[in-house]
Order: sequence, then C-alpha cells, then structure tokens
Amino acid sequence: MWLDTIFFYVFALLAVAGAVLTVTRRNAVHSAIWLIVSLLGVAGLYLLQHAEFLFAVQIVLYVGGIMVLFLFVIMLVNLDQAARERQFNKQWWVALACILVVSAEAAYFLYSGTDSLKLAAPALASEPGNVEQLADVLFSRYLLPFEVASVLLLVAVVGSVVMAKKRI
Repeated sequence: MWLDTIFFYVFALLAVAGAVLTVTRRNAVHSAIWLIVSLLGVAGLYLLQHAEFLFAVQIVLYVGGIMVLFLFVIMLVNLDQAARERQFNKQWWVALACILVVSAEAAYFLYSGTDSLKLAAPALASEPGNVEQLADVLFSRYLLPFEVASVLLLVAVVGSVVMAKKRI
C-alpha cells in the first residue's frame, strides 16, 4: 500500500516536472526530451491504475512514435531563424487567468475532502473486454487495410527524409 503511494508521487513528480521543464526550456530539443519524461510519468500513472493497455499505448505510440516525429521535425526546421523571431506574445493575463481557475479547482477539491474524489467501482467483466474484441477484429477481418496503412506511413516517412535531404 505505501509502495503504491511512493510510486504515485514519483510518477506524478515526473509528469509535472517534465511538463514544467517542457515549456520553460529555450532549446527545442531539450523541451522534446522533457516532454518524453512527462509522458513516461503519465505512463507510470496508468500502470498504477492497472491500465496496462493504456500504459503500453502511451509508451509505444506517444513516447516511441510521436516523439520521434517531433524530434525529426525539430531537426528539419531551421532553428537559427526561429531563434531570431519573437518568442512570446506577452499575453500574461491569459496565463494568470488559467492559474487562478486551476487554483480555485484545487482549493475546492482540497476543501471538499475525499468525498469529492470517490470513483465508481469497476464492473466485473464476464465477456472479453474492448481491447480483446478490437484486436480480434483488427487482426482478422481488417488485417490487410491495417498493413496497407502501415506501409503508407512508412512510404511517407521515407519520402519526407528524401525531400529533406534534397534541401540540405
């Protein structure tokens, strides 16, 4: 029980600290790396909630796939020109309003206590879950379209690399 609490705080700290460092770093590559740390913290929180499928999707899809694409785009963009442009639009009042709203929500939940955070108990599944049904349909009836989509994505990535290489 206490070990789960320790892991919760560690993963929550990873998620929050990674998010804060993502938006405060000036280097785009460093921001992307901190975003990966934040996404790993969220994946750990999914694992603590016994949502193994969401944990795996978070790691494979977001940390593995999307972040590789982000880093690929960052490397292709001319960062010297972007660094010379104005970075902030000075709308601090919008940020202040968001901080006030989130602080009010947090104060409400802290004032209300644990009664405001009660969740419904999960129902016991007597039949296969949604993930099993989705996998069964996806890899039986729709296997060919699934593979065609993966080949098209691969061709798009290779094509973008070839086009970027011509510009360099």
